[in-house]
Amino acid sequence: MIRVLVADDHPVVRSGLVGMLTVEADLEVVAEASDGAQAVALAAELTPDVVLMDLRMPVLDGVGATSRIRATGGPPRVVVLTTYDTDADILRAVEAGATGYLLKDTPRADLVAGIRAAARGETVLAPRVATRLVSSVRTDRLTPREIEVLALVASGRSNAEIGARLFITEATVKTHLIRVFAKLDVQDRTAAVWVAREQGWLG
Repeated sequence: MIRVLVADDHPVVRSGLVGMLTVEADLEVVAEASDGAQAVALAAELTPDVVLMDLRMPVLDGVGATSRIRATGGPPRVVVLTTYDTDADILRAVEAGATGYLLKDTPRADLVAGIRAAARGETVLAPRVATRLVSSVRTDRLTPREIEVLALVASGRSNAEIGARLFITEATVKTHLIRVFAKLDVQDRTAAVWVAREQGWLG
């Protein structure tokens, strides 16, 4: 049984999602949250497998709630479900630790499949979101700033130290690294440095 927490500030949307999910034999909606802070509290109390998270909510938005929920690195997984598909929204959600990013026009079968996949730890992206994300980061070359960030990673600096050195926020450092990972087709900092050196980006 996959235990799901539904977080959305619109009661009608929440009710619709709950009704949609409860008919599935392997899904159980354990709670509903009407804002991000409530979602964080319920996630800590009930430890669901998956949180279905709206982005735009009062008190604490979906990105902030996702970041707090994922701070421990373990379950629950967070799947963003929103009407927004801008590059900035997608990257902010990914930075915060979201496992998936689906849109509210996602067909019911795909939403259910996405929740199941997220519970298994798999990345879930709506096709339109995947296209935007890939097109926004997949280019042939690293930018000068990305090379600068990666060089500091190679020298052993943390994200906070890199941010202080370059006078940018830690979140901006993470965004640069997400783009580097996508361009180099790697999953972590160590692999990024190795590939960058192999390809001549770093000395």
